[in-house]
Amino acid sequence: MRRWRNRPDTGTRDGVPVSPVTPPKDRAPGPGRATTARTTRPARRVRRVRRALTALVVTAAVVAGTAGWAAGSGQVPVTGPPPGSAAWVGDTSLGRALPDPASATPRQVAAFFRTLTPTQQRALAHRHPAVVGNLDGAPLALRYEANEAALRHDARFAHLAGRGRQILAFDPRGRGQVAEVYGDLARSRRVAVVVPGSDIDAGTYDRPTDPDGTPAGMAKRLRAATRGTAVIAWAGYTTPVGVGLDAATGGLAEAGAPRLVRFADGLAALGVPAPAVFCHSYGSVVCGLAAPRLNARDLVVLGSPGVRAGNAAELHTGARVWAAKDPSDWISDVPNVQFLGLGHGTDPAAPEFGARPVPATDAHGHTGYFAPGTESLRAFAAIAQGDVR
Repeated sequence: MRRWRNRPDTGTRDGVPVSPVTPPKDRAPGPGRATTARTTRPARRVRRVRRALTALVVTAAVVAGTAGWAAGSGQVPVTGPPPGSAAWVGDTSLGRALPDPASATPRQVAAFFRTLTPTQQRALAHRHPAVVGNLDGAPLALRYEANEAALRHDARFAHLAGRGRQILAFDPRGRGQVAEVYGDLARSRRVAVVVPGSDIDAGTYDRPTDPDGTPAGMAKRLRAATRGTAVIAWAGYTTPVGVGLDAATGGLAEAGAPRLVRFADGLAALGVPAPAVFCHSYGSVVCGLAAPRLNARDLVVLGSPGVRAGNAAELHTGARVWAAKDPSDWISDVPNVQFLGLGHGTDPAAPEFGARPVPATDAHGHTGYFAPGTESLRAFAAIAQGDVR
């Protein structure tokens, strides 16, 4: 078992030596410098407000996720049950009610499918592929089959079908959402989930030109670095586009967090081991909000602008909390503030946050954490495999 410990203060910041600063000695007020608590306190408040406003302007300008520097545009999050749910609820072919996707828990869904024969299960998947393919708690193989059928009838995303792909979720609404499994999820003793940041949807989550910056690429890198761990690329929420208020605020994360929680509950309902969840950039905001209810063994945030918590204890999770940030990641330029809905709070990689540090000194930029040969990927693999404590 490997163990990483918090490193003592070495007098460096992001690998750059920092010279100690000796505070100036107190000086007695001279002519024109007489001060009182009554006059200095308002001045200090003004300076603090100015600094906060400056930080917020910078936050709104630079907080973004995986890629993209175009002006951000407001996104309407996809929420609620899968498309086609009304027809599913109205289906009386079995002579009894089907579980309502809007209210049934994943455990209830799993229990319902256990009462059906394989023929009955496949008949439902054939009639309602959009529902079965996204129904957390439904059998894994049945969801793969249903999503294969749904994708083949969708001109925008038909390229995701076939070639032995295991699509665990596919929702064509909006920009499209998708989750894909790498490995044998039904039999793996260890499982990991990758949650991406901005500019990711069903059309961009597996860009072959950016293998280290997409959830599919990250999942493939992690799968290759582990011994039999099943890895899921989960692009299951509406992400921000480019740089803008969506990336600097928590609205999309608040809509995405319950979807991540339900997705993980669906895995648990089928007996899948609690996963290690790797949350990149804005995806860490989603994970931070989901943390109190998220069924996870480990929570790893990387390149994070903040997780909407002041420290690891405020996440209220039983999962081990890890954080990675490489010295060249531009996310360090994002002010770690949270004020009037803007910003995402304390830097999770800062020692005072209290997360377990993940070494990442040789990763490059904002999307280099899963690059082959990096110490961050080796650390992620060890966490995914349960080889650290």
